[in-house]
Amino acid sequence: MEFINSRDLKGLDENGRVFVGVFLLRSVSLRRAKNGKTFLVSDVGDRFGSFSFNLFEENAAFNMMQNASPGTLLEITGVYETFNDKFSPRINGVRRMSSAELKGLNLEHQLYDGPKESPKELQSELEGQIRRIANERLRATVQCALDDIGDLFMQNTAAVSMHHAYRYGLLEHSVHVTRAGIALLPFYPHINGDLAIAGMILHDIGKCLEYEGDGVYVRTRIGNLQGHVVLGYRLVRKAALASGLEDDLTLQLEHIILSHQGMLEYGAAVLPSSPEGVFVALLDNFDARMAMVEKAIDNTPANHEFSDKILGLENVRVFTNGR
Repeated sequence: MEFINSRDLKGLDENGRVFVGVFLLRSVSLRRAKNGKTFLVSDVGDRFGSFSFNLFEENAAFNMMQNASPGTLLEITGVYETFNDKFSPRINGVRRMSSAELKGLNLEHQLYDGPKESPKELQSELEGQIRRIANERLRATVQCALDDIGDLFMQNTAAVSMHHAYRYGLLEHSVHVTRAGIALLPFYPHINGDLAIAGMILHDIGKCLEYEGDGVYVRTRIGNLQGHVVLGYRLVRKAALASGLEDDLTLQLEHIILSHQGMLEYGAAVLPSSPEGVFVALLDNFDARMAMVEKAIDNTPANHEFSDKILGLENVRVFTNGR
């Protein structure tokens, strides 16, 4: 049996075409229609994208799906259909699959996303970036914070869905932000390079505690209650105190963590108001947005000129030009 992935599924463009695919459940919620009937809205996906479908109570899979948790493996049989020019499949059957079945089908590469560069190469580059920090105590603060959080920084996601939302995503995003920043530092002499590099590496360290999962990620209890900005500030302050970092540099490094979201409405505790704070916030936003653009292009079927709408880019559709 041939199992279709989400990108090829959206590229079928043939109403009435039957398909079978294996996908990961990302979320499910109970809704009520205008006629009073209840139904489930389920979001499923693989490394090539995601899609949603509705299940009403008469569907045999309704009860199973209602009690399923994010990350559940599903074999889905359906029919390609569109509604208002949007892909909206009619689902005929949903079956829970085991990890053993998935392994036997050799479909792990189709389900689980990851960085394009190897994690070992990214980790090696990160170690080199840390060594670039000339200030001994600032360098020790970065290393102390990373040692304190352990493998979570190397292996965790950078988001639930927006960007770098996969294993090693946080490592990839942090390295890319720092890589771009190091290349740009010579153009901006008012920026303290050591402080900026430390901030670029550590800006999202709070996400180690904000998210959990494997393949599909959710917010932790403390992540929901405090968020990665506050969690990151606490981790960095603890490391700075343990490393004996000067009070003024500690204050400035904390400011980068607290302001890196750029805007208060985006989750920043304060607006960036230092050269390093502005620099890191812009680089963070740049890498996140470009990652969304790259992923949208990769996930768009070859016969589609534009991607699906991207929530993180104000619902624009990226022009792919057949890339």
